[in-house]
Amino acid sequence: MSALKLARWLTTWDKIAIIDTENGSWELYSHLGEYNAITLSEFKPSDYINAIKLAEEAWMEVIIIDSITHEWKYLLDQVDKITQASASKNSYTAWAKITPHHDNFVQAILQAKCHIITTVRSKQDYDMSKNDYGKTVVTKVWMKTETRDGFEYELTLYLDIDIKHNATASKDRTWIFDWEVFTVSEDTGKKLLEWAESGI
Repeated sequence: MSALKLARWLTTWDKIAIIDTENGSWELYSHLGEYNAITLSEFKPSDYINAIKLAEEAWMEVIIIDSITHEWKYLLDQVDKITQASASKNSYTAWAKITPHHDNFVQAILQAKCHIITTVRSKQDYDMSKNDYGKTVVTKVWMKTETRDGFEYELTLYLDIDIKHNATASKDRTWIFDWEVFTVSEDTGKKLLEWAESGI
């Protein structure tokens, strides 16, 4: 819903396309407006790339990818299969084959002719350490995104959204949202559009 609210200020509903990997979860928000959806049943990087091209060919102005996590899980599965099938069981060789596919996926996002909003699943991450008595303890430390480390560095704006829908910008090239805690709304999209149109 946050992605749709943000997208709505960037364009009209009919120019928004969702690339859906979440079993039709986009339908939960269909009351907001008549936007478009492309549902993926396979999650190869090329499937995402083809969906982005399809949306561009249909003159979409905002593409929401919900979510990119499935692409990463697909690649992790492929690395595991290649590693297990090899005599050396060396995953470095597998990554050499798989990384270019992920790089193509990232480039398709970066080179798109329209705005792209991506979502990503998160899971609880843990840390193991010794307490004052020398016993190993496991503690919850933060939520870890389920995609390749460093993906956020490719983006103009990266928002962390907590369970109460509070957003904070962990990366912001626009300088609009630095140090703010806010709820994503159409006003967020308005600020981004004003920023995007303010340059020469």
